[in-house]
Amino acid sequence: MALARSFSKTITEVARDLGVSPESLRGWVKRDRIDRGKGGPGELTSAEREELTRLRRQNAEQQKTIEILKKAAAFVRPERKGTTDVGR
Repeated sequence: MALARSFSKTITEVARDLGVSPESLRGWVKRDRIDRGKGGPGELTSAEREELTRLRRQNAEQQKTIEILKKAAAFVRPERKGTTDVGR
């Protein structure tokens, strides 16, 4: 990243020296800038992206659990139409 941020060479030149594509290096430099807190509004750091991914995965798992519990509750305690709960 230090080479890419230096003003002595362009991103294309540094990428060529490192044997990577200029697009890849530009992406890495942008990610590094964001991770150092110099990104624009709404740009997430790598740590924030990882946390967001983890929370989305956790949310999906919880939604599945809720659906399973709803189905299990309906199976264990089916609704009785036309009856009252007298005596309970």
